[in-house]
Amino acid sequence: MVKVKADPAQIEQVVMNLATNARDAMPRGGKLTIETSNVFLDQTYAQAHVIVPAGEYALLVVSDSGGGIPAEHLNHIFEPFCTTKEAGKGTGLGLATAYGIVKQSEGFIWVYSEPGHGTTFKIYLPRVHRASEVERPVPAKKSPHGHETVLLVEDEAAVRASTNEFLVRSGYTVVIAENGEDALRVSRDYSGPIHLMITDVVMPKMSGPQVATQLLAERPDMKTLFVSGYAENTILQHGNIDVTARFLSKPFSLSALANKVREVLEASESLACAAASS
Repeated sequence: MVKVKADPAQIEQVVMNLATNARDAMPRGGKLTIETSNVFLDQTYAQAHVIVPAGEYALLVVSDSGGGIPAEHLNHIFEPFCTTKEAGKGTGLGLATAYGIVKQSEGFIWVYSEPGHGTTFKIYLPRVHRASEVERPVPAKKSPHGHETVLLVEDEAAVRASTNEFLVRSGYTVVIAENGEDALRVSRDYSGPIHLMITDVVMPKMSGPQVATQLLAERPDMKTLFVSGYAENTILQHGNIDVTARFLSKPFSLSALANKVREVLEASESLACAAASS
């Protein structure tokens, strides 16, 4: 059995992000292929791809038969906010998040694409052979559970699905919104209490802080947790609320999410107080 040092939930998020992009690239249908294999990259390959050390890797390949990516976009495809989708169809966060997860796992990701010939993403994760090479984690405490109601506002389908599944398994009642405007509608249609809103900072149409500003006026007891894959100096440009007061950086582990949710829910002061003092 091949072993790599990676968070299974985060690798699943990478696959879901790539599969979602592949679906969007094939609006009239097509073929999505997901492959895995073991590869050895020799010195010749390493010299041609200088940032990839020679060695043994587990290779994950995600390919689609869509329209491909224009050449002028390929060098920027992993940058935040870079997207070839129509306005309102995506923010360009999916591939940036995937890139961050792969790098965090000490791996490498490459994209191959030509207009009219589809797109292939190849992810190389270093193999771990000896048991002594595998870090033996200290037995972790069981992730904290809860019973509260959470409004999850996330425009990336892959992130939304995995986060929702985890929160439900952790005992929470989850109300889902696909963007900021949808969050306002969902909140106003939901008659019960909402104890916590988890929202991305950067979304099309309305940012997370803009949504929070409106909903806090309607639900003053609701706590807010902001999540983003961007640096602090970037997210501070979105609204007047101090988003760093209740913030979790992407990509995050599920245990980190569970702990942060409890931290925010159990905090005595409200986000509104933090906003007023900022």
